[in-house]
Amino acid sequence: MVIETNRLILREWKSNEENDLDKILGDSRVMYAYNQPFNEKEIREWLHWNLNSYKENGYGLWAIERKYDNKIIGECGITDQTINGVVYAEIGYHLMFDYWHQGYAIEAAQATKKAAFEIFKKTEVVSIVRDTNISSMNVAIKNGMTIKERFTKIYSGTNIPHYLFMKRYTE
Repeated sequence: MVIETNRLILREWKSNEENDLDKILGDSRVMYAYNQPFNEKEIREWLHWNLNSYKENGYGLWAIERKYDNKIIGECGITDQTINGVVYAEIGYHLMFDYWHQGYAIEAAQATKKAAFEIFKKTEVVSIVRDTNISSMNVAIKNGMTIKERFTKIYSGTNIPHYLFMKRYTE
């Protein structure tokens, strides 16, 4: 699975790219929404979770590469998430800190939404955003989503409020 935008290529992670993923998930600035960065074991598990999702669902979180230099700058894609007993197709994104506020997240998220609707035939997509993560809220809003509900997730034993942003497919 490869998705291209003007500046980006979204493609499946490779099993040997743990170091690239560590630059994203191992950074406390990027992972503050999870209350802490991932350790080496959690990063390895995250990568294998995505590799399995590709096989089982045809989608997962994809590496984001810049076209002009093939540098991996983040990840964006679709994962199945359960909120209050309901399974949703979530558009999730994590970008290396140095690439925030340059339009990469929304470019990747919009391409992912298009793929969710057109390739994977989803009737709705969501983004789950921590209630203090204004930048990610703005990405969800620019991606045509509105708040459906507020709920709490538990990370590392801490209750963290989140918003569930949603966009339904319209022709």
